Amino acid sequence: MSMSEDLLVKGVRRLEWAETHMRVLAEIGRRLVEEKVLSGVKIGMALHVEAKTGMLAITLARAGAKVRLASCNPLSTDDSVALALRERYGIETYAKKWESTEEYYGNLNAVLDMSPDYVIDDGADLITILHTKRTNLLKDVKGANEETTTGVIRLRSMAKEGKLRFPVISVNDAQMKYLFDNRYGTGQSTFDGFMNATNLLVAGKKLVVAGYGWCGKGIAMRAKGLGANVVVTEVDPIRAIEAKMDGFEVMPMLQAAKAGGQGGGHHHLGHRLQGHYPAGAPASSEGRLRDGQLRPLRQRDLQEGVGGLRWSPEEGPGVRG
Repeated sequence: MSMSEDLLVKGVRRLEWAETHMRVLAEIGRRLVEEKVLSGVKIGMALHVEAKTGMLAITLARAGAKVRLASCNPLSTDDSVALALRERYGIETYAKKWESTEEYYGNLNAVLDMSPDYVIDDGADLITILHTKRTNLLKDVKGANEETTTGVIRLRSMAKEGKLRFPVISVNDAQMKYLFDNRYGTGQSTFDGFMNATNLLVAGKKLVVAGYGWCGKGIAMRAKGLGANVVVTEVDPIRAIEAKMDGFEVMPMLQAAKAGGQGGGHHHLGHRLQGHYPAGAPASSEGRLRDGQLRPLRQRDLQEGVGGLRWSPEEGPGVRG
């Protein structure tokens, strides 16, 4: 069996495994097939391309929709799943791991070339391109949904300025999203990535979590369960008190960065703090925020308040879990 055949089999098995554990999606898919409401509908998607999102694309296609899928992150694609979606399930999939910037935006535009009726987005890149470089397609778009905090912030800013041209559902505001996916899903997947990337033991490490929102709560909870000494930084004093009451040490960001032990994981501290890390301490970014979206930080920002970093929808996302 060739390497490509091995990769295809691996992707099919991952999709089949995911399908057996997605009973709610299966029930929704059954209803969609019966009701035929998606027959002939064109759906453009930009999501992390892996087994679960792959099954979403397959479910929509089984219900009669014409689906195109690209990755919402150049680094997150499961190449085995992307290959299986194309070769076994007939889903037009434009994604690979380690895409260049040119490839990333080329793939997003390939999705939009179908002139979608609906858009499923994660980070709002598809929606942003529609409103800037592909405005000729706006007349055909009936609506969209957006999955994550970063995208919702961008879209609310557009709506406030009267620039959003079609309705968008904020999936991120659904209780099932932030109470469960953000907290438990991100909490677990963070350490899947951390341990795969570093091969380090979590127990005994000092781990700094920047922000005690739903993602931060999940990460802190999982880190504590794995035996880490967890420090939380937070700009909101109420959330800071909540973290303290939950048993975590709370301190300003700059102090926390200096306190991080050898190999301690840091949740989205940003490159401007790297000079304050202990040597060898890995840093990670959880969620959808990109370093380029962080506004410049001042030394005073790092020292003031409970957590030290300011945030507002007008200025864009700062560091919050």
